[in-house]
Amino acid sequence: MCGIVAAVADRNIVPVLLEGLRKLEYRGYDSAGLALINGAGLQRLRSVGRVAELTAQVDESPQAAGNSGIAHTRWATHGVPCERNAHPHISQGLAVVHNGIIENHESLRGRLQALGYHFTSDTDTEVVAHLIAHELKSTPDFLTAVRQAVAQLQGAYAIAVLREADPTRVVVAREGAPLLLGVTEDGCYAASDASALLQVTRRMVYLENGDCAELKRDGYRITRVDGMPVERAETESQLTADAVELGHYRHYMQKEIFEQPVALANTLEMLGAARSIQPGVFGAESEATLREVRQVLIIACGTSYHAGLVARYWLESLAGIPCSVEVASEYRYRDSVPDPQTLVVTISQSGETADTLAALQHAKSLGMTRTLCICNVPESSLVRENALRFITRAGPEIGVASTKAFTTQLAALYLLTLVLAKVRGRLDEEAEAAELHAVRHLPLAVAKILELEPEIREWAGQFSMKQHALFLGRGRHYPIAMEGALKLKEISYIHAEAYPAGELKHGPLALVDREMPVIAVAPNDALIEKLKSNLQEVRARGGELYVFADADSEMKESDGIHVLHLPEHYGALSALLHVVPLQLLAYHVALVRGTDVDKPRNLAKSVTVE
Repeated sequence: MCGIVAAVADRNIVPVLLEGLRKLEYRGYDSAGLALINGAGLQRLRSVGRVAELTAQVDESPQAAGNSGIAHTRWATHGVPCERNAHPHISQGLAVVHNGIIENHESLRGRLQALGYHFTSDTDTEVVAHLIAHELKSTPDFLTAVRQAVAQLQGAYAIAVLREADPTRVVVAREGAPLLLGVTEDGCYAASDASALLQVTRRMVYLENGDCAELKRDGYRITRVDGMPVERAETESQLTADAVELGHYRHYMQKEIFEQPVALANTLEMLGAARSIQPGVFGAESEATLREVRQVLIIACGTSYHAGLVARYWLESLAGIPCSVEVASEYRYRDSVPDPQTLVVTISQSGETADTLAALQHAKSLGMTRTLCICNVPESSLVRENALRFITRAGPEIGVASTKAFTTQLAALYLLTLVLAKVRGRLDEEAEAAELHAVRHLPLAVAKILELEPEIREWAGQFSMKQHALFLGRGRHYPIAMEGALKLKEISYIHAEAYPAGELKHGPLALVDREMPVIAVAPNDALIEKLKSNLQEVRARGGELYVFADADSEMKESDGIHVLHLPEHYGALSALLHVVPLQLLAYHVALVRGTDVDKPRNLAKSVTVE
């Protein structure tokens, strides 16, 4: 969840390191630091807080320049955010930055202390610095020492190492945490994310687990941990620098909410003007695989988990196939009953979510090898680990609170539902044509909902002083209520929880009073009358209702009941539309409360640790 940038080049690389950290700050912003080598030797600068604080230090330091360096922005796992725990960590002329968790750090720390190494931080990362320094006593080669050190590590890591005695090289290694190289005519770079390097290059080399690499100004070489040389393909990133810029928007979250029509259009572009949906959109071998499956297991975390919960309703009602949805961090720690004819679907925006990757490996170990991922990053670990895949084309999502990734995941899951329905003989030509028409209309339907922003902004003003909120939904809209509650708590820090509306009288009704706003997702479907009864239960206890209803739901405003009508009812896909006003509500409540919308406290975007 931390961010790494490293560089060796024929230029002053400090501006590149700082700009890279700014692009990676969504991965962690507890502290930041850099180390570089110049005529004065190894220089290290560290600060608590944002990259801006580190930049201020650099501006005041006359020694802050050099041709080789490493930099880091931290999301704390071991040790509180403070300067002594900030990266880089040093040992005997070495500096190390690290993303991930070293699970055996305590035993390594004890062994190194017995050898006379002194620790100055509470982090697991300092172990890596001392361990490499110790290996250099038995081998003079920098890359070999790093290989021998990382071979002793257990857990997940991406590291970059700088050595004062070898100023023309940086060595990096990867196991379980993302790391890629950037190649230019004047040097080599490394980073946790391509967005950090777009400022200098689009030529990328994605490292695999177990890779170590030596970066020099005139090139790089990659070996495995055991020293075996390997080649990795060089690709041109499809991202552009403009795609990760804020533009005229106030926050990335706002930008990404309003990018949803385009993101959906791009994600659905492969449908073109086709009269039918082909299984091949999920991979060349997908048709044979999907015809064989007897059930679906969806594994995901956070917002992606909510997308999976919506998909369960679709898959069982439209495709007629049993579906279970598991929280990735829980799945591999319980005894489950595997079925080799299960389609295992993993969902992740980044494709580097540690819990989801580990759960996928666990499912495979149980003999469930029919796997498919839905992911927004084509070069990610998750995509490489799956037999079938669907790449959502949402573009870079920088805001910690996911928005456009969620709606594009839902679109992909609906396509999967239609394909499974078709191969199972549950979708005739007429129904297929109607479904494709509805799916193609999604970008326009979302664009119409975004026009409701002024009314939602007015509601946000009424919410801003509340400390708690209750979200209600029924059927496939219950997961949408869960997603709305998550968005509100993530960025406004208002405690919010979601319940199936029918469960209201089984406990949550005790919380309802004038200070507890209740938000209801109220599409005009088969459960609307049931939902209306649930809402009357709230109103009878003095609760204030905020209802997102369809245009034809006949729900009217009255004392204590505020109603916002969406432009149209959208049948099975209405869940995708109803989440958009909930995103806007959370965003504008956070604005009123003055919280950091894009970088909420204690959270980071890409959760690459367990």
